[in-house]
Amino acid sequence: MKYQDYRFSVAPMMDWTDRHCRVFHRHLTRLALLYTEMLTTGAVIHGDRQRLLGFDAIEHPVALQLGGSDPRDLALAARIGEDFGYGEINLNVGCPSDRVKDGRFGACLMAEPETVAACVGAMKAAVTVPVTVKCRIGIDDQDPEAALDTLARAVVAAGCDALIVHARKAWLNGLSPKENRDIPPLDYDRVYRLKHAMPDVPVIINGGILGIDEAKAHLAHVDGVMLGRAAYHEPWRLLSVDADVFGEAAPHATMQDALEAMMPYIEEQLARGTRLHAVTRHFVGAFHAVPGARAFRRHLAEQGVKPGAGLDVLRDAIARVGTRAPAEAAA
Repeated sequence: MKYQDYRFSVAPMMDWTDRHCRVFHRHLTRLALLYTEMLTTGAVIHGDRQRLLGFDAIEHPVALQLGGSDPRDLALAARIGEDFGYGEINLNVGCPSDRVKDGRFGACLMAEPETVAACVGAMKAAVTVPVTVKCRIGIDDQDPEAALDTLARAVVAAGCDALIVHARKAWLNGLSPKENRDIPPLDYDRVYRLKHAMPDVPVIINGGILGIDEAKAHLAHVDGVMLGRAAYHEPWRLLSVDADVFGEAAPHATMQDALEAMMPYIEEQLARGTRLHAVTRHFVGAFHAVPGARAFRRHLAEQGVKPGAGLDVLRDAIARVGTRAPAEAAA
């Protein structure tokens, strides 16, 4: 699979899509493009790089998302990410949190398309892998027709390889980050119009997409679909991605099979001092609508957090679940 195959991806999500989450998702889909949590340029340049950027080879294809607004810092951080082995560098121009706004990166940069273009140009000059931008359709009182086109044309002229568009405005004044994920109305047609206006540029749609059937419907209008909270809270949905989107066999037939395949990775992490809960916290929605799902969650919640908890806890939790594949049970 080429990194330019953007048909399906899992969104970068702060505090969620860490390396353990990505390994889990990779056991559900071989072909979806995975993203890291957003990392600031300061963290990448000055922080513990192995802890922040290290990942397991099984995660490929995997992209690094950066937050920043200084072209030189972004170029350096992008080069560091490429050296670590990431196959794409993504610039966040969509996160609406106060922390991001105060640091002059994220969604507030939609008001500065020239700055974003300069950042993209610097990153493109620094790396050989694709450089992409994730944005909103606009912020605050911006007209999404003009704002999105202006940003898109600026970054594409600077060399941006693909645009990922969350099909909502971000309201930087008056709405919390959580409210910004739900309250601004979705406008998928605006993203479709962007694709129509820029037929040679890969355009990926994001925001409020609940499942694989919806994703396939969007693919009639855009080049790719990015699933966020639905993929995280109900990861069983990812079991059908390879077959339904890419026409290839899934890595595992059931969630039980996928979790069993995770065991060697978890054992290795435990040996390094990682606590079981750091990995299994991403499994909470694994058995949505399957008999025994509540008992599975409760056992992990009660036993997985204890010091010294090991694989026996996970195996005991799985044993509480019925035999139906999650996708079948939830259908």
